[in-house]
Amino acid sequence: MARLEDHPTVIRRRSLAAAEPPAVLDADRLRRLCLEAGGDDLGFVAIDRPELDDQREEILGLYPWTKTLISLVCRMNREPVRSPARSVANLEFHHVGDHTNEVAHAIVQALEGQGVRAVNPAMGFPMEADRFPSKRPWVISHKPVAVAAGLGRMGIHRNVIHPRFGNFILLSTILLDAEVSEQSHPIDYNPCLECKLCVAACPVGAIAPVGHFDFTACYTHNYREFLGGFTDWVENVVESRSAIDYRRRVSDSESASMWQSLGFGPNYKAAYCMAVCPAGDDVIGPFLDDRRGFLESVVDPLEQKAEPLYVVPGSDAEAHAAKRFPHKRIRHVRSGMRPDSIESFLTTLPHAFQRGRSSGLSATYHFTFTGKEPRDATVIIRDQTIRVAPGHEGTPDLRVQADGETWIGFLRRERSLVWALLRGKIRLRGSLRLLPAFGRCFPS
Repeated sequence: MARLEDHPTVIRRRSLAAAEPPAVLDADRLRRLCLEAGGDDLGFVAIDRPELDDQREEILGLYPWTKTLISLVCRMNREPVRSPARSVANLEFHHVGDHTNEVAHAIVQALEGQGVRAVNPAMGFPMEADRFPSKRPWVISHKPVAVAAGLGRMGIHRNVIHPRFGNFILLSTILLDAEVSEQSHPIDYNPCLECKLCVAACPVGAIAPVGHFDFTACYTHNYREFLGGFTDWVENVVESRSAIDYRRRVSDSESASMWQSLGFGPNYKAAYCMAVCPAGDDVIGPFLDDRRGFLESVVDPLEQKAEPLYVVPGSDAEAHAAKRFPHKRIRHVRSGMRPDSIESFLTTLPHAFQRGRSSGLSATYHFTFTGKEPRDATVIIRDQTIRVAPGHEGTPDLRVQADGETWIGFLRRERSLVWALLRGKIRLRGSLRLLPAFGRCFPS
């Protein structure tokens, strides 16, 4: 058997002078490389920056060699995003999304050619779907990195607003096994105008004027053909007794829309908050010049559009849609946000919480979960807010002791609450009326 040292590849490698990649990359040269690859703006953030505290462990768990992150911005064309025709808007999202991934890929390829290890997690999809819903399915949260890199700040609609391009951008992040000679820093103002046009345009009331955000309302409607919405559609197929029964549940146009998402990329149902945002140096002109004209040409067509609104029955979104947009058709669906563990149950509570449905409720709940996933937790609902804390705090109004698997089965509508109570799998101490009151805050 030939020795490794005698292999032609090894001989060629040994004959070359081992050129070590630079330990520190020049920021100006790296910026030029990124812009020439097609990026519209970028910034550099060291892995030890405090803005990355909540995701550093996960990043280093996947890529322990990470030293610097490049935050990358690619600009979208505004008029397609503003179109009431969702096919036009979604084409722009998909086109720029693909372009963003291609730009990041080209940068990584160029860096690899220089001997610098780098990787670009997906701009959006595909994601780590096997982690859904227990953990966030994305590898990295691009928005906090972009804010840390000085590429904008979050508006009240939860989109990053670039100081020049506004919120008409898509983001990507590149991880580097190298330091960069110069760091970027957050900008010293928020481009958000607080005009509240995003509040007015959102068809399901996900954005509150005072800053609250109803994650499940946005997730259920705008992302109808992603993740949880797709699961709900599949269950409609499975549960239908016949083709006629299926058509009672799902209209022909909805079936066609789901097919289109499966064949050509998922379709956003709204993203109107992004469409109407006038912030950013390149964007604000028409809004300043003629506000009434801006409302009539950009905001009104989206508000007046007759369309289905996907909401969970008994949710704040349903109440908002019925009151604010009576000409739009309400479609009752399941959110698809079903916990599959005690961890995911506790993690998703603040996101699924319905402020309007909690009106008048003031209670402290102590949860004690037993079985394979033992956990103690406190949930406090008061003044239309929620706080979830580990362990038991304060004096409870209701104590819930439950076998973890049974509790999850109850939440997923796979187990009967009465059955669980009779067999002692779930035990309640305190005011029993507080359990259905708790449930009303989290319709699914």
